[in-house]
Amino acid sequence: MEKTLNRIHPVSDPEATYFLQVSWEEDLGTGFGIILSDGQCAWTGTVSEAEISREAADMEMKREKYVEELKKALIAGEESAGKYNFVIS
Repeated sequence: MEKTLNRIHPVSDPEATYFLQVSWEEDLGTGFGIILSDGQCAWTGTVSEAEISREAADMEMKREKYVEELKKALIAGEESAGKYNFVIS
């Protein structure tokens, strides 16, 4: 299993710091687990392969392109800093 951990500052609260951990088996396209923490609380979830396909279709994107964008937004870290905005609600 592979994991990444990134620090994010959501545009909804730029003074706050959150930590985003993403874990996956083969690649992000087969589904992944996610943990979001503000240092005091943590929220967990999973995203299935079917959910990824459904979201790609909803956004009218090729699935492969959608998975590439997910990688950039969720696991690329510093190299994608400033290119993606996170909103915590």
